Amino acid sequence: MTARRILTDELLARVRERAPGYDQENSFFTEDLADLQRAGYLTAMVPEEMGGAGLTLAELSQEQVRLGGAAPATALAVNMHHVWVGVARTVHDRGDHSCDFVLEEAAAGEIFAFGVSEPGNDLVLFGSASEARPDGAGGYSFHGTKIFTSLAPVWTRMGTFGTDRTGEDGPRSVWGFITRDAGGVVTKDDWDTLGMRASQSCTTLLDGAHAPADRIVRRIPPGPTMDPFIFGIFANFEILLASVYTGIAQRALDVATETVRRRTSMKNAGAPYANDPDIRWRLADAAMELDGIYPQLAVLARDVDEQVDRGALWMPQLSALKSRATETALRVVEKAVRVSGGSSYFSGSELSRLYRDVLAGIFHPSDDESVHGAWANALLGPVQPWPPAED
Repeated sequence: MTARRILTDELLARVRERAPGYDQENSFFTEDLADLQRAGYLTAMVPEEMGGAGLTLAELSQEQVRLGGAAPATALAVNMHHVWVGVARTVHDRGDHSCDFVLEEAAAGEIFAFGVSEPGNDLVLFGSASEARPDGAGGYSFHGTKIFTSLAPVWTRMGTFGTDRTGEDGPRSVWGFITRDAGGVVTKDDWDTLGMRASQSCTTLLDGAHAPADRIVRRIPPGPTMDPFIFGIFANFEILLASVYTGIAQRALDVATETVRRRTSMKNAGAPYANDPDIRWRLADAAMELDGIYPQLAVLARDVDEQVDRGALWMPQLSALKSRATETALRVVEKAVRVSGGSSYFSGSELSRLYRDVLAGIFHPSDDESVHGAWANALLGPVQPWPPAED
């Protein structure tokens, strides 16, 4: 079956044309966002009966590959909204309606931010340094610092979490959704980065940001879990993130291919660099490496959609996809730069911008160390005390 599409070639051409200006000015992608909203892209995964396009995760993954190739920072920022809509869709499809309000509010035009990452916190989803203080009526106020908050200038809803240490049942991770207009939120103007500049992923300070009881979706023990909500975050985040960086790599490969067809060699009597065996080998090597990512993206996304049970391997496999896709993208873009000559080193070059943007992939969770740790645990079990304790 042919995948459904929302992004037209004309829309992608417009966002690609605007990307250099946003990068140079370190400005938010306001015009891109308006185009994407008009096209219905922010409601792509909302079920049709709730007012959206009803795309599957597999279909949206393909769209994010295309958008990532056109405007990486735009794609990365929109990704965070898509993650929350995707989480709500994932649990909804499994008979859990605790997040249906996310689907309804996305359909009504609300924009969701991903307020999870914290400075110095390598637990990521499995523990928070922020506080979640109960209000006595089932709701919570959140206090803490969240970093890399994409869509900072425009979000109206934020999914976030903190730790409740007040209960007799021990520490609990509390997940909820706050609204920007309810107060308790300060957005710092601190996004001046090497790449992904248009995402404007500024630091967010939470100082009493309140989520009422009907917007608290989980209160669970910290640590790894296969709770459908946490699984939904893991699956949608890793797959859609991998999609964006795959799109960057594909665009770099396409640009490099066209470049070596145009470049000529004085050493070889004006022949195009496309005839040079070393250039041909390097581009082929990049293409071969990238080609292996596409089926992995497709199969994992399909299995989330079809609720395939991969058991304890789900989390390691999702993490490995993200790591493999971002590391592959980094190598592909570097090879594209190498074959394209010194012009790609200038800041006005598209390849220069793609290179700066692709570097951001190494900072997203899951990082390479945690991926290897998860796989080692899956294969060998946890590290055992040595020497063994005597009976």
